[in-house]
Amino acid sequence: MIREVEYFHGVALVRLCRGGRRSLSVRAHESGRSAYVLDEQVALYMKYSSNRLSPWSFSFNAEHQREIATLTARWSAVFVALICGSDGIACLSQDELRRVLDDDFRPVEWIRVARRKREKYSITGSDGRQIFKVGDSEFPTKVLAQLVAGARQQ
Repeated sequence: MIREVEYFHGVALVRLCRGGRRSLSVRAHESGRSAYVLDEQVALYMKYSSNRLSPWSFSFNAEHQREIATLTARWSAVFVALICGSDGIACLSQDELRRVLDDDFRPVEWIRVARRKREKYSITGSDGRQIFKVGDSEFPTKVLAQLVAGARQQ
């Protein structure tokens, strides 16, 4: 039986593979079921909401946040892909993630993603001081740009 998480993670991985103009290696990270390593340079942590319509809520328990911290300590860049049902993907860089979830890991925290038609995603979180916006087109662009930059440095 195909699990729901496989559908949602598959969508994000297909976008990554089709969005680049070069080959891409992808492997599951050993720390859990939500993290992937791209070209042994960048980590991608995925969460999904199966809700059809905005807003989408994503819970981050302390274990999830510790896993992201572990990825951040090991990889040059970490991105969090928030898969919003069939609407699209809100991609957060490490800096953007810290704007809504700080380094004080409470038992359960959250990120909320909302979007009106033809607008960017509005992102807020339990530790956020302000709402900021990201576009659906930023995934996979942000991730692929980081991979290209990392390849140039090597």
